[in-house]
Amino acid sequence: QGQLVESGGGSVQAGGSLRLSCAASGYTYSGLSMGWFRQAPGTEREGVASIDNYGGGTTYADSVKGRFTISKDNSKNTLFLQMNSLKPEDTAMYYCATGGMRYLSLAPGQYRNWGQGTQVTVSS
Repeated sequence: QGQLVESGGGSVQAGGSLRLSCAASGYTYSGLSMGWFRQAPGTEREGVASIDNYGGGTTYADSVKGRFTISKDNSKNTLFLQMNSLKPEDTAMYYCATGGMRYLSLAPGQYRNWGQGTQVTVSS
């Protein structure tokens, strides 16, 4: 059975950086895209960034463009999210997802497989 394990979350001050990792194992098909999502208490899960599993293209939510970078290491089956210039509004549980049914989708409903999440807290 497939598994996604996120790591790298933590507490930082505004303006700081964090690098999230997501190790994938046991999946025979990772779909068209992989992505990072986040969910703050009382809000819906939202797409942050997505990467095309074949062409390597990327897309980002407007709120993180220029600050976050998604990448992956195919040799290690690991997805990354480099987060710079963090803001208090970035505080959320961050999830990685695979099995995207469309290229570069930021819609949570388009992904089949999810990790358990890693908490990111940004203080002002």
